[in-house]
Amino acid sequence: MGRVFLVRHAQASFLEPDYDKLSATGETQARVLGEYWARHRIAFDRVCTGPRVRHRDTENAVREAYAAHGLNFPESAALPEFDEFQGDIVLEKSLPHLCETNEHIRELEAAVRTANSPPQRRRNFQKLFETVVTMWVKGELAVDGVESWQAFLARVHRGLSQFLSSAGKSETCAIFTSGGPVAASVQLALHLSHEQTLKVAWMPRNCSYSEFLFSGDRFTLSTFNSFQHLDDPTLLTYR
Repeated sequence: MGRVFLVRHAQASFLEPDYDKLSATGETQARVLGEYWARHRIAFDRVCTGPRVRHRDTENAVREAYAAHGLNFPESAALPEFDEFQGDIVLEKSLPHLCETNEHIRELEAAVRTANSPPQRRRNFQKLFETVVTMWVKGELAVDGVESWQAFLARVHRGLSQFLSSAGKSETCAIFTSGGPVAASVQLALHLSHEQTLKVAWMPRNCSYSEFLFSGDRFTLSTFNSFQHLDDPTLLTYR
């Protein structure tokens, strides 16, 4: 069977004007992943990334680590199917109305604004984000002009089919993407419900990887959210 590793991008620049770039911690996480794979002589036949800078820069740091070890790492192709779901837009469009009509959301939003440290603000934001996006996935919240959760899952499944259909026998591949597409891949392997899949999307750590086995129509989860390469506790992040 072939193997495909789905990597959640390294830490991006949360709370910064441009989120879609790696933080200093993220750059370290990606380099550590590359060094770990290179030391274990994991050879890849094909590589692709999602369309975001954070996806490509995570892949590039891994590539540089392979080069430093004198190892080849295939040139990558970018596939838009491995972009993240539009949860940020869901939150942006729905939050003003929710703050007017939903006391719980209003309290969560206030907790983000009044947090006394960046780590606390990240934690409070995640609570707010998860609550609003869960409402959206459950159909309790309608947001115009946003790709639906169902359409997002279908998009990722289509990308996997497209990427893996041309794979050779026993090929090893890597896809650098976000937590949502990792969860959509788990759904495909384990036949999860929409709500269960969303819960999985919150779980992958930055620069963790999940391994799947594939052959023909078979697509099986082997490992999920592996981060043993991040042995420095300061590198264990979700945002």
